[in-house]
Amino acid sequence: MIPFPLSDSKNNNKRFNFRQILALFSLYLAATCSLALAQTTKTHGIALYGEPKYSHTFTHFQHTDPLAPKGGHITLSGHGTFDNLNPYILKGTSPINTPGFYVYGIHELNETLLAGTGRYSPSHDEPCTAYGLIAKTLEYPDDFSYVVFHLNPNAYFHDRSSITAEDVEFSYKLLTQDGHPRYQSIYENVAAVSIINKETIRFDFKVANNKSLILRVGELPVLSKRFWQGRSFDKALTEPPLLSGPYKVSQVDFGRSITYSKVDDFWGKDHSLYRGRYNFDAVTFDFYRDITVSLEAFKSNDFEAHMEYVSKQWLSNYDIPAAKDGRLHKVEIPHQIAQGSQSFFFNTRKPLFQDRRVREALALLFDFEWTNKTIFSNAYSRSNTFFPNTSHAASGLPSDNELALLEDYKSELDSRVYNQTFKLPTTKANGNIRTNLRKALQLLKDAGWELNNNQLINKTTETHFEFELLKRFDPSFDRILLPYKKNLQKAGITMNIRSIDPTLYKTRLDEFNFDMIVYVLPQSNSPSLEQKEYYHSSMADIKGSRNYAGIKNPVVDGLVGHLIKAKTSNEHRTAVKALDRVLLWEFYTIPHWYIGYHRFAYWNRLVHPTEHPPYSLGFTNWWVNTEKATTQNKQHTN
Repeated sequence: MIPFPLSDSKNNNKRFNFRQILALFSLYLAATCSLALAQTTKTHGIALYGEPKYSHTFTHFQHTDPLAPKGGHITLSGHGTFDNLNPYILKGTSPINTPGFYVYGIHELNETLLAGTGRYSPSHDEPCTAYGLIAKTLEYPDDFSYVVFHLNPNAYFHDRSSITAEDVEFSYKLLTQDGHPRYQSIYENVAAVSIINKETIRFDFKVANNKSLILRVGELPVLSKRFWQGRSFDKALTEPPLLSGPYKVSQVDFGRSITYSKVDDFWGKDHSLYRGRYNFDAVTFDFYRDITVSLEAFKSNDFEAHMEYVSKQWLSNYDIPAAKDGRLHKVEIPHQIAQGSQSFFFNTRKPLFQDRRVREALALLFDFEWTNKTIFSNAYSRSNTFFPNTSHAASGLPSDNELALLEDYKSELDSRVYNQTFKLPTTKANGNIRTNLRKALQLLKDAGWELNNNQLINKTTETHFEFELLKRFDPSFDRILLPYKKNLQKAGITMNIRSIDPTLYKTRLDEFNFDMIVYVLPQSNSPSLEQKEYYHSSMADIKGSRNYAGIKNPVVDGLVGHLIKAKTSNEHRTAVKALDRVLLWEFYTIPHWYIGYHRFAYWNRLVHPTEHPPYSLGFTNWWVNTEKATTQNKQHTN
């Protein structure tokens, strides 16, 4: 009981008298009764639309084997380099933030309140659904105006200190104050955070009827207050962080390798979200700056598995004895994963790319059909969408619901948004781009450019059309860029290709110091708040945001708002498709290509469950055949 100080007429200190105490107690009772009468749902999980697939009694995910054997130390490859173990800040590069690292699911991220959405442990077999992890259950009212998380009393960090509501509150404040700028955007609609008791915390929202906010808060990584207090959170971390998940960082050689080791007394080893998963005793990632060197190391049996991103290598570079005799498996695993928006991104902050006609002209000069046939052996499909491999792609003509959503923007948009299907012009894949070249030159002429002595000159400034494409060092991509460079030269345009170190590349991107880049924006099967970071005008000038194109378009802002606030799956899909159409017809990027399957190779000492999940590679469900591993390691050593 709280000891209230009584009034003292001889003392000038501000103290409560009996009436004030009674009034406060009455207010407390009223608030308590109000909460008790409120209609709330208390549950083990939450789906953005509909109900979660798994009930509160589920013991393991469908695509896992709860009896999977534990053990084995495996090695995998990382790409690029890293200089930081804090994945939540702008400065430096953490392993999880290097290309392709996330696909394996073993990393230095902290456990979250809920798991299933977000980066920590994405769902394997259902979109937009999360289940309690550090939060055993969650509770919310019918209008979704707040959420209460009831923490798992058995959850603790690796130093065996309990995970409390104080850690959750501390994490929220730390991330929004000193973390990457994106966290301010993610949690901008949180009005208040209140600790109810050691194992209960409440988040109140500024807006009601937005269920997705509960999922976003559920993705909050829970950091140890004890560990981080006294440390500079906004500076690169060079010591292993204190985590709470199945693995800890046990060994680091910055820029070269990192090892994650199983925690023997991990609190969640019998949790339904973890049963049958995270079966390796230890995982070491060796980092390579050249993916060709990485492949050769894999073929030499230096590490266990390899995700192939280069179609030419997939077709021709695995013809080795181990693949013929069954020791090395090369498989194509179909999936339903939303593919990222891989594109050439124009930086529209640059005057050169502020005219939509110029951007469309440059899109016409990229010959995908020739590239796909000559370089990729027709392995890919063109991404005529920002949401490839999903039902959200704006295919066909706009529906009546989309037209209703776009009706108010007719004066601001290209008329083709309303009456044409977006499809980038195709070629015959023979290298002849004359038709597209004519169209491109006409668009450029309309935008104030003219071809003079094989150079494209601005009629007003008399400057030559020249720009730089900035890319991370990767020689394999030059075979795609050089033919495009030649096509641009036919229009009198000079594209200079510059390859730089991954660390400098990240800095240049964070500061939007580029003309054009090649980039992949990750997408999900239910686009949500991340679309604001990608395309909303409020993010265009925030250092470190992923609005790389510098989009400042009120129509895009409005459509992003619609998709975030959608109450039904139909409303959401309509808003995403409308957004897709507008982005496409504005030509902020030149979309690339995608495939609907994993190209994955692995040595046969690795074993996986019978079924592959539809929404992830599911590598966290795999395990080691220790007998084969021992035999093959001896052979490799000899």
